[in-house]
Amino acid sequence: MLTLILCALGGYLIGSVPFGLVLCYLAGYGDIRKIGSGNIGATNVLRTGNKWLALLTVLLDAFKAGIAAYAAYKLVPSIPINNGSLMLNVLASLVAGTCGILGHNFPIWLKFKGGKGVASSFGFILMTQPIVAFCAFFVWLAMAFTFRYSSLSALTAAAIVPLIAFFLCPPIYSIFYTAIAILVIVRHHENIKRLLNGEESKITFKKKND
Repeated sequence: MLTLILCALGGYLIGSVPFGLVLCYLAGYGDIRKIGSGNIGATNVLRTGNKWLALLTVLLDAFKAGIAAYAAYKLVPSIPINNGSLMLNVLASLVAGTCGILGHNFPIWLKFKGGKGVASSFGFILMTQPIVAFCAFFVWLAMAFTFRYSSLSALTAAAIVPLIAFFLCPPIYSIFYTAIAILVIVRHHENIKRLLNGEESKITFKKKND
């Protein structure tokens, strides 16, 4: 139990680093929370018009949850638990990665007001079950190119992850992935309202005017 608590705490602190906010300050765009949707994630960073900054934000946001999961998997002993049906390092990896996503969504440094966890969720799933991550990515890509709504793409990919995991992964992964998918959907509640009202912004690569 102590091992899992430490993994959860470490994952949360790693996930709490607000890379989108930091990078926008360093690039001279100021507080990203005052641009577009006010979110610190890559989609809102893209609204600055700087594609490379948005790409770097995606990579770093994905990296932090993924590295938390990877570190826990490598550092925690591979000990059978639950009557031998599960390994401790696998459970620790899932706990650390999930808490990394929670850290991104609710960072202690920003009064628990963070991103929506799409990139960090992808990085976590990529590190723990790559085939599920690639399937979700292709769904996101297809939806993004077809409808050009980042939120709709994320919602669709999130919704399909538990289904894919159910058929391809051990049950423990489905449990954690389902929780993550629900979190992503809940965090997009305002986007869902805008989509239903036809008010959601589409993906664009045009630079925002000052």
